[in-house]
Amino acid sequence: MKEFVARHAVGSPIKGPALVARDGFSARYDLDRIAGTFSRPSHKLAGQSYVGKVLVLDAAKGGVATAWMLHEMAARGIVPLALVLNSVNPIMAQGAVFGRVTLLAGFDGDITTLVPNGASVELDPATRTLRVL
Repeated sequence: MKEFVARHAVGSPIKGPALVARDGFSARYDLDRIAGTFSRPSHKLAGQSYVGKVLVLDAAKGGVATAWMLHEMAARGIVPLALVLNSVNPIMAQGAVFGRVTLLAGFDGDITTLVPNGASVELDPATRTLRVL
């Protein structure tokens, strides 16, 4: 088991499969919020479902629309289990809280290279840890 500690964390403990890509994340521009898939053709995860997945991505992108989009997606049950990012901005952190999406960000190494795609991961925001099981 490998364990990584984040500098920033919010949310509830979660366990699920990792969906990993060295790409950014914007709820507004990258996702089809009805179908539950990555929709931006140039995104490395284009066409893949994010529902029930722990997204492990590079950086948060986007603005204030992120908060209400994550909230609306959560209300419909079409939301990622969690977001794990190398870097996060305050708007994404607010969006995660408003949408009740667990968020860990800011690791000593590039988290997109440390977590294998498809691995089962466990996140504990209270201890700011991500465990690869």
